Amino acid sequence: MAVIGELIRKAIDMYGFIASDTDPVKAQRAELKNLLEKARLTAFGKKHNFTDILASADIVRAFQQAVPVHDYDKLYNDWWHYLLEGHQNVTWPGGQSYFALSSGTTSNSKSIPVTDDMLDSIRKSGLQQVMSLKNFGMLPSDFFEKQIMMLGSSVSLIEKDDHQEGEISGISAANLPAWFRTFYKPGAEIASIKDWDQKVRRIAQEAPKWDIGSMSGIPSWVEMMLKEIVSYNRVNTIHDIWPNLHVYTTGGVAFEPYRKSLEKLFARPLIYIDTYLTSEGYLATQKRPDTSSMALILDNGIFFEFVPFTDDNMDEQGRVKPDAKVLSLEEAEENVDYVLLISTVSGTWRYMIGDTMMITDKHRSEIKITGRTKHFLNVVGEQLSVFQMNQAMEQMQQQFDVEIKEFVVSAVQRDGVYINKWYIGANRVIDGPEFMNALDQALCEANKNYKVARSKSLKTVEAEVIPVEKFYRWSEEFKKLGGQAKIPRVMKEADFLEFEQYIKSLA
Repeated sequence: MAVIGELIRKAIDMYGFIASDTDPVKAQRAELKNLLEKARLTAFGKKHNFTDILASADIVRAFQQAVPVHDYDKLYNDWWHYLLEGHQNVTWPGGQSYFALSSGTTSNSKSIPVTDDMLDSIRKSGLQQVMSLKNFGMLPSDFFEKQIMMLGSSVSLIEKDDHQEGEISGISAANLPAWFRTFYKPGAEIASIKDWDQKVRRIAQEAPKWDIGSMSGIPSWVEMMLKEIVSYNRVNTIHDIWPNLHVYTTGGVAFEPYRKSLEKLFARPLIYIDTYLTSEGYLATQKRPDTSSMALILDNGIFFEFVPFTDDNMDEQGRVKPDAKVLSLEEAEENVDYVLLISTVSGTWRYMIGDTMMITDKHRSEIKITGRTKHFLNVVGEQLSVFQMNQAMEQMQQQFDVEIKEFVVSAVQRDGVYINKWYIGANRVIDGPEFMNALDQALCEANKNYKVARSKSLKTVEAEVIPVEKFYRWSEEFKKLGGQAKIPRVMKEADFLEFEQYIKSLA
């Protein structure tokens, strides 16, 4: 491994020497052109006249005029169901060997095509993330000889007639290049275990045999894994087992709520790198240490568009309206909430991924994820984004000296009027009314629309602080533990009431 490690280090040094900043506008126009050229003879390309679009003076504008905005249901009903039936050349050349089962917070039934081109794109984006390590300070000379813990979904995929299905992290791990498998832990055998508790116990048993330099995974599940390793091996911190652990690549949810509790498991802070890997592709990665924003990956098989996240552009189901204003990266502005649309080498076209984001640095094409289109609380005019909720929870952690790992909120009816009801997953009991008063004040200060709603239509808010383990038990029973599974921050009333009933049933 020392030889491979040295090759990686030399590649990073060379990359840093020869690489120059990508021109965002040119890169995105080139990507769109490549997408259209490759897909012009597919059924989708012929239907939407990709050949004519390519001949246009402004292919971005022509593309937007010819191709409608899609959500999953529209793409599936009109096109993707043919792929699952075995047809080829539908939305991308050839067929699909893999479908990613959505593990997001709004649905458990989506099947997203994953083409060979997309797998190649994900690998290249992962390499960009590795290359960016040169920006995060000096790492030990032998860092690139160490192993990498990738806590993802099972690599034991579901076999269908002509394809395999699984979560994107499992599909990606099952397609690692041969040279990388030497570095990859927990290895294929343990990674194929589907039962979360059994998988983590095996990892804890094998952990002392490994020399881990970096790890990746959703913070909540990584924390549970690390606690099990530390407890099982009767040590004080994970560095007693993995002394060379230096880097943690996070993603899926906001990291800050987990930092405090995670760092109790470390002997020293790690380098934290945020990433944006979805079932539809690897969209962005953090490339420098002096920001928590991520840089969009502009030159690797994905074309981005931005819809201002306003009532004028969205319908009641959280979908982009047909006549919504849509902007290219060139036209988008900083510090505005947008709904993200992507077109990719997996045959997604002007696809509403369901996330809302904000451009924080246009020159660097850096963004922050602010929430989900369906996880935006605005039943009685609150207009609260998940980004604002996360910021308020960080304040509550400091004010009450508590660790808040999970939370969920809903607008529920009581006596003919709506109230906001919160459940907060914390590491200790806090007085609910006192906590709610502080949270209510923080949200009023952060969001003027919420403040107005509190003086008019939103008369009451309530909060119950519960052990965070109850959230995880709910996830295990109704979603699943581990992998890419995430707990929603905002629920519809009916779902919330079922969640509440389950929480109250726990001893």
